Amino acid sequence: MAFMGEYRHTVDAKARLAIPVKFRDGLGDRFVATKGLDNCLWVFPPSEWESFEARLRALPVTNPNARATVRFFLAGANECEVDAQGRIVVPENLREHARLEKDAVVVGVGSRVEIWSKPEWEAYNQRQAEKGYEAITGEIGDFNL
Repeated sequence: MAFMGEYRHTVDAKARLAIPVKFRDGLGDRFVATKGLDNCLWVFPPSEWESFEARLRALPVTNPNARATVRFFLAGANECEVDAQGRIVVPENLREHARLEKDAVVVGVGSRVEIWSKPEWEAYNQRQAEKGYEAITGEIGDFNL
């Protein structure tokens, strides 16, 4: 199942965030959330997390950038469990990383879900719009879209 779409939710006083129903179906009752790039959180269903973790473990421990990458993703990782209301508790270290205080945006990006603070999401989208999506996709090259 490919995750797609954008949903707006609120983090409550107990650090709980509702996961959209469409995403819960693909994520299951337990999944992994970790620090992501661009000041967001990356959320993986178990099978995708296993694949991602295997790629991290394959990185050479003798390379300082590889060690830093592994530490970034694995040290920040947490297993999340969905409660009866479809919410997870977002751990403090992940809330700090994503600058997640109240308003959140939960987006599907194919094999994973991302959780953003609303201000970070809006700032990210503004930066991308200023670059121009035609220019951005042009830099990637021909990928048969």
